[in-house]
Amino acid sequence: MKPSRLLLVVPCYNEEAILNHSYSILSQYYRDIMGRGLISTDSKICLVNDGSRDKTWDIIEDLCAKDDLIIGVKLSRNFGHQSAIMAGLEQHVDDFDCFITIDADLQDDINAITGMIEKHAEGAMIVYGVRGDRSSDSWFKRSTAEGFYKVMQKMGVPVIFNHADFRLMDRRVLQELGNYKEINLFLRGVVPLIGFRSDKVVYNRLERIAGETKYPLSKMVLFAWNGITSFSTFPMRLVLYFGVLNFSLAMLIVVYILSSYLIGFTVPGWTSTMLPLTFFSGSNMMALGLIGEYIGKIYEEVKGRPRYIIEKIVNE
Repeated sequence: MKPSRLLLVVPCYNEEAILNHSYSILSQYYRDIMGRGLISTDSKICLVNDGSRDKTWDIIEDLCAKDDLIIGVKLSRNFGHQSAIMAGLEQHVDDFDCFITIDADLQDDINAITGMIEKHAEGAMIVYGVRGDRSSDSWFKRSTAEGFYKVMQKMGVPVIFNHADFRLMDRRVLQELGNYKEINLFLRGVVPLIGFRSDKVVYNRLERIAGETKYPLSKMVLFAWNGITSFSTFPMRLVLYFGVLNFSLAMLIVVYILSSYLIGFTVPGWTSTMLPLTFFSGSNMMALGLIGEYIGKIYEEVKGRPRYIIEKIVNE
Protein backbone atom coordinates (compact mmCIF):
# COMPACT_ATOMS: atom_id res chain seq x y z
CA MET A 1 0.00 0.00 0.00
CA LYS A 2 1.32 3.43 -0.96
CA PRO A 3 2.28 5.51 2.13
CA SER A 4 0.10 8.54 2.82
CA ARG A 5 1.25 12.09 2.28
CA LEU A 6 1.08 13.62 5.76
CA LEU A 7 0.93 17.26 6.84
CA LEU A 8 1.75 18.00 10.47
CA VAL A 9 0.21 21.33 11.52
CA VAL A 10 1.85 23.07 14.50
CA PRO A 11 0.25 26.32 15.79
CA CYS A 12 2.87 28.64 17.32
CA TYR A 13 2.32 31.61 19.62
CA ASN A 14 5.36 33.20 21.31
CA GLU A 15 7.36 29.96 21.10
CA GLU A 16 10.87 31.36 20.51
CA ALA A 17 12.20 29.62 23.62
CA ILE A 18 11.31 26.15 22.43
CA LEU A 19 10.73 26.26 18.66
CA ASN A 20 14.25 25.33 17.52
CA HIS A 21 14.31 22.41 19.92
CA SER A 22 10.87 21.25 18.76
CA TYR A 23 11.97 21.51 15.13
CA SER A 24 15.03 19.34 15.70
CA ILE A 25 12.90 16.63 17.33
CA LEU A 26 10.11 16.79 14.75
CA SER A 27 12.37 16.84 11.69
CA GLN A 28 14.41 13.88 12.97
CA TYR A 29 11.26 11.91 13.79
CA TYR A 30 9.66 12.81 10.44
CA ARG A 31 12.66 11.62 8.45
CA ASP A 32 12.75 8.45 10.51
CA ILE A 33 9.14 7.49 9.70
CA MET A 34 9.76 8.47 6.07
CA GLY A 35 12.69 6.06 5.98
CA ARG A 36 10.49 3.34 7.46
CA GLY A 37 7.91 3.87 4.73
CA LEU A 38 5.12 4.98 7.09
CA ILE A 39 4.59 8.27 5.23
CA SER A 40 5.59 9.49 1.78
CA THR A 41 8.82 11.41 1.28
CA ASP A 42 6.96 14.54 0.20
CA SER A 43 5.18 14.90 3.55
CA LYS A 44 5.59 18.27 5.27
CA ILE A 45 5.48 20.10 8.60
CA CYS A 46 3.49 23.36 8.67
CA LEU A 47 4.40 25.90 11.36
CA VAL A 48 1.62 28.50 11.78
CA ASN A 49 2.62 31.76 13.46
CA ASP A 50 -0.47 33.05 15.27
CA GLY A 51 0.51 36.70 15.63
CA SER A 52 3.44 36.09 17.97
CA ARG A 53 5.01 39.15 19.60
CA ASP A 54 8.47 37.58 19.94
CA LYS A 55 10.86 36.17 17.32
CA THR A 56 8.76 33.11 16.50
CA TRP A 57 8.19 34.11 12.86
CA ASP A 58 11.88 34.94 12.34
CA ILE A 59 12.77 31.45 13.53
CA ILE A 60 10.15 29.90 11.25
CA GLU A 61 11.56 31.78 8.24
CA ASP A 62 15.07 30.61 9.11
CA LEU A 63 13.88 27.01 9.37
CA CYS A 64 12.10 27.28 6.02
CA ALA A 65 15.25 28.67 4.40
CA LYS A 66 17.41 25.73 5.50
CA ASP A 67 14.87 22.88 5.30
CA ASP A 68 12.25 22.38 2.58
CA LEU A 69 10.46 19.97 4.92
CA ILE A 70 9.01 23.04 6.67
CA ILE A 71 6.13 25.23 5.45
CA GLY A 72 5.71 28.57 7.24
CA VAL A 73 2.32 30.29 7.52
CA LYS A 74 2.10 33.74 9.07
CA LEU A 75 -1.26 35.11 10.23
CA SER A 76 -1.78 38.87 10.13
CA ARG A 77 -2.47 38.98 13.88
CA ASN A 78 -3.36 36.72 16.77
CA PHE A 79 -6.60 34.89 15.91
CA GLY A 80 -6.42 32.18 18.58
CA HIS A 81 -5.31 28.57 18.79
CA GLN A 82 -8.29 27.01 17.01
CA SER A 83 -8.16 29.46 14.11
CA ALA A 84 -4.41 28.94 13.71
CA ILE A 85 -4.99 25.19 13.41
CA MET A 86 -7.68 25.74 10.77
CA ALA A 87 -5.42 28.11 8.83
CA GLY A 88 -2.75 25.42 8.46
CA LEU A 89 -5.29 22.72 7.62
CA GLU A 90 -7.54 24.57 5.17
CA GLN A 91 -4.66 26.09 3.26
CA HIS A 92 -3.46 22.60 2.27
CA VAL A 93 -6.64 20.53 2.26
CA ASP A 94 -6.16 19.34 -1.33
CA ASP A 95 -2.41 18.71 -1.10
CA PHE A 96 -2.15 15.89 1.45
CA ASP A 97 -3.83 12.59 2.28
CA CYS A 98 -4.02 13.05 6.04
CA PHE A 99 -3.34 15.73 8.63
CA ILE A 100 -2.13 15.72 12.24
CA THR A 101 -2.29 18.69 14.62
CA ILE A 102 0.05 19.03 17.61
CA ASP A 103 1.13 21.90 19.87
CA ALA A 104 4.60 23.39 19.49
CA ASP A 105 5.73 22.50 23.02
CA LEU A 106 5.59 18.77 22.09
CA GLN A 107 4.12 17.82 25.46
CA ASP A 108 1.95 15.50 23.39
CA ASP A 109 4.21 12.51 22.72
CA ILE A 110 5.18 12.52 19.02
CA ASN A 111 5.73 8.76 19.15
CA ALA A 112 1.93 8.43 19.22
CA ILE A 113 1.98 9.70 15.61
CA THR A 114 3.23 6.28 14.49
CA GLY A 115 0.16 4.63 16.01
CA MET A 116 -2.11 7.22 14.38
CA ILE A 117 -0.62 6.55 10.94
CA GLU A 118 -0.99 2.80 11.39
CA LYS A 119 -4.64 3.11 12.45
CA HIS A 120 -5.29 5.41 9.49
CA ALA A 121 -3.78 2.77 7.19
CA GLU A 122 -6.18 0.26 8.74
CA GLY A 123 -9.15 2.42 7.76
CA ALA A 124 -9.72 4.92 10.58
CA MET A 125 -10.65 8.34 9.20
CA ILE A 126 -10.07 10.13 12.54
CA VAL A 127 -7.56 9.04 15.19
CA TYR A 128 -7.71 10.82 18.54
CA GLY A 129 -4.68 11.20 20.78
CA VAL A 130 -5.96 10.44 24.28
CA ARG A 131 -4.02 11.01 27.49
CA GLY A 132 -3.75 7.80 29.46
CA ASP A 133 -2.21 9.35 32.54
CA ARG A 134 -2.53 12.80 34.17
CA SER A 135 -0.11 12.15 37.03
CA SER A 136 2.19 14.92 35.73
CA ASP A 137 -0.56 17.50 36.33
CA SER A 138 -1.22 19.19 39.64
CA TRP A 139 -4.25 17.99 41.59
CA PHE A 140 -6.13 21.17 40.73
CA LYS A 141 -5.45 20.98 37.00
CA ARG A 142 -6.19 17.26 36.85
CA SER A 143 -9.50 17.54 38.73
CA THR A 144 -10.71 20.60 36.79
CA ALA A 145 -9.75 19.11 33.41
CA GLU A 146 -11.49 15.81 34.11
CA GLY A 147 -14.46 17.69 35.53
CA PHE A 148 -14.67 19.74 32.32
CA TYR A 149 -14.91 16.63 30.14
CA LYS A 150 -17.55 15.10 32.41
CA VAL A 151 -19.65 18.27 32.40
CA MET A 152 -19.41 18.55 28.61
CA GLN A 153 -20.51 14.94 28.19
CA LYS A 154 -23.41 15.46 30.62
CA MET A 155 -24.54 18.41 28.50
CA GLY A 156 -24.58 16.24 25.38
CA VAL A 157 -21.41 17.64 23.77
CA PRO A 158 -19.65 14.76 21.92
CA VAL A 159 -16.16 15.31 23.33
CA ILE A 160 -13.59 12.53 23.64
CA PHE A 161 -12.51 12.13 27.28
CA ASN A 162 -8.95 13.39 27.92
CA HIS A 163 -8.48 14.39 24.26
CA ALA A 164 -7.22 17.87 23.37
CA ASP A 165 -6.21 18.88 19.82
CA PHE A 166 -3.73 16.10 19.09
CA ARG A 167 -5.46 14.13 16.34
CA LEU A 168 -5.19 12.72 12.84
CA MET A 169 -7.82 13.49 10.20
CA ASP A 170 -8.21 12.08 6.74
CA ARG A 171 -8.55 14.52 3.82
CA ARG A 172 -12.24 13.60 3.46
CA VAL A 173 -12.87 14.51 7.09
CA LEU A 174 -11.10 17.83 6.66
CA GLN A 175 -13.18 18.60 3.59
CA GLU A 176 -16.34 18.05 5.65
CA LEU A 177 -14.89 20.09 8.52
CA GLY A 178 -14.68 23.01 6.10
CA ASN A 179 -18.50 23.06 6.00
CA TYR A 180 -18.61 24.12 9.65
CA LYS A 181 -18.44 27.88 9.27
CA GLU A 182 -18.90 29.09 12.84
CA ILE A 183 -16.48 31.71 14.13
CA ASN A 184 -16.57 30.38 17.70
CA LEU A 185 -14.91 27.13 16.70
CA PHE A 186 -14.40 24.38 19.29
CA LEU A 187 -12.66 21.58 17.41
CA ARG A 188 -12.82 19.10 20.27
CA GLY A 189 -16.59 19.12 19.87
CA VAL A 190 -16.90 19.71 16.12
CA VAL A 191 -14.65 16.87 14.89
CA PRO A 192 -16.64 14.10 16.65
CA LEU A 193 -19.83 15.56 15.13
CA ILE A 194 -18.55 14.83 11.61
CA GLY A 195 -18.76 11.10 12.09
CA PHE A 196 -16.79 8.56 10.01
CA ARG A 197 -14.83 5.67 11.47
CA SER A 198 -12.60 6.76 14.35
CA ASP A 199 -10.04 5.24 16.70
CA LYS A 200 -7.81 6.28 19.61
CA VAL A 201 -4.12 6.20 20.47
CA VAL A 202 -3.28 6.43 24.18
CA TYR A 203 -0.12 8.28 25.25
CA ASN A 204 1.40 9.91 28.32
CA ARG A 205 1.84 13.67 28.27
CA LEU A 206 5.40 14.93 28.71
CA GLU A 207 6.81 17.85 30.69
CA ARG A 208 7.29 21.17 28.92
CA ILE A 209 11.01 21.63 28.25
CA ALA A 210 11.16 25.42 27.88
CA GLY A 211 8.96 28.50 27.65
CA GLU A 212 5.67 29.09 29.41
CA THR A 213 2.27 27.55 28.88
CA LYS A 214 -0.03 29.60 26.67
CA TYR A 215 -3.07 28.40 28.61
CA PRO A 216 -2.99 29.75 32.18
CA LEU A 217 -6.07 29.26 34.36
CA SER A 218 -7.88 32.34 33.01
CA LYS A 219 -7.55 31.19 29.39
CA MET A 220 -8.52 27.64 30.30
CA VAL A 221 -11.71 28.90 31.94
CA LEU A 222 -12.56 31.04 28.90
CA PHE A 223 -11.82 28.14 26.56
CA ALA A 224 -14.06 25.82 28.57
CA TRP A 225 -16.84 28.41 28.67
CA ASN A 226 -16.58 28.94 24.90
CA GLY A 227 -16.84 25.19 24.35
CA ILE A 228 -19.92 24.88 26.55
CA THR A 229 -21.80 27.85 25.10
CA SER A 230 -20.86 26.97 21.52
CA PHE A 231 -22.26 23.45 21.76
CA SER A 232 -24.99 23.30 24.34
CA THR A 233 -28.10 25.26 25.27
CA PHE A 234 -28.11 23.54 28.66
CA PRO A 235 -27.00 26.71 30.50
CA MET A 236 -30.04 28.47 29.00
CA ARG A 237 -32.21 25.65 30.29
CA LEU A 238 -30.65 26.15 33.71
CA VAL A 239 -31.88 29.75 33.59
CA LEU A 240 -35.41 28.41 33.11
CA TYR A 241 -35.01 26.00 36.01
CA PHE A 242 -33.55 28.80 38.12
CA GLY A 243 -36.51 31.01 37.22
CA VAL A 244 -38.96 28.29 38.29
CA LEU A 245 -37.07 27.94 41.59
CA ASN A 246 -37.14 31.71 42.12
CA PHE A 247 -40.86 31.83 41.39
CA SER A 248 -41.48 29.00 43.87
CA LEU A 249 -39.48 30.79 46.56
CA ALA A 250 -41.35 34.02 45.81
CA MET A 251 -44.70 32.21 46.24
CA LEU A 252 -43.53 30.82 49.59
CA ILE A 253 -42.58 34.33 50.70
CA VAL A 254 -46.02 35.60 49.62
CA VAL A 255 -47.71 32.83 51.63
CA TYR A 256 -45.55 33.70 54.64
CA ILE A 257 -46.36 37.41 54.38
CA LEU A 258 -50.12 36.82 54.02
CA SER A 259 -50.12 34.31 56.88
CA SER A 260 -48.26 36.74 59.10
CA TYR A 261 -50.71 39.50 58.22
CA LEU A 262 -53.78 37.35 58.93
CA ILE A 263 -52.59 36.20 62.33
CA GLY A 264 -51.42 39.69 63.20
CA PHE A 265 -47.75 38.79 63.52
CA THR A 266 -46.03 41.37 61.32
CA VAL A 267 -42.46 42.32 62.07
CA PRO A 268 -41.32 45.19 59.84
CA GLY A 269 -37.61 45.26 59.27
CA TRP A 270 -34.67 45.78 56.99
CA THR A 271 -33.68 42.10 56.64
CA SER A 272 -37.08 40.80 55.53
CA THR A 273 -37.18 43.47 52.83
CA MET A 274 -33.63 43.44 51.54
CA LEU A 275 -32.90 39.70 51.44
CA PRO A 276 -35.58 38.82 48.82
CA LEU A 277 -34.81 42.00 46.88
CA THR A 278 -31.08 41.23 46.73
CA PHE A 279 -31.60 37.58 45.87
CA PHE A 280 -34.06 38.12 43.05
CA SER A 281 -32.26 41.12 41.52
CA GLY A 282 -28.94 39.25 41.58
CA SER A 283 -30.41 36.13 39.99
CA ASN A 284 -32.09 38.23 37.29
CA MET A 285 -28.77 39.88 36.44
CA MET A 286 -27.10 36.48 36.18
CA ALA A 287 -29.85 35.24 33.87
CA LEU A 288 -29.62 38.33 31.68
CA GLY A 289 -25.85 37.99 31.51
CA LEU A 290 -26.11 34.38 30.35
CA ILE A 291 -28.68 35.26 27.72
CA GLY A 292 -26.43 38.11 26.61
CA GLU A 293 -23.55 35.66 26.17
CA TYR A 294 -25.57 33.64 23.67
CA ILE A 295 -26.82 36.75 21.89
CA GLY A 296 -23.22 37.94 21.64
CA LYS A 297 -22.25 34.69 19.94
CA ILE A 298 -25.11 35.11 17.47
CA TYR A 299 -23.88 38.66 16.80
CA GLU A 300 -20.36 37.40 16.08
CA GLU A 301 -21.60 34.67 13.76
CA VAL A 302 -23.99 36.77 11.65
CA LYS A 303 -21.26 39.30 10.85
CA GLY A 304 -19.50 36.55 8.92
CA ARG A 305 -15.96 37.82 9.56
CA PRO A 306 -13.08 35.51 8.55
CA ARG A 307 -11.63 33.16 11.16
CA TYR A 308 -8.11 34.19 10.15
CA ILE A 309 -6.14 36.23 7.61
CA ILE A 310 -2.93 34.83 6.14
CA GLU A 311 -0.24 37.45 5.64
CA LYS A 312 2.53 35.28 4.22
CA ILE A 313 3.39 31.69 3.30
CA VAL A 314 6.95 30.38 2.94
CA ASN A 315 7.90 27.14 1.15
CA GLU A 316 4.35 26.64 -0.17
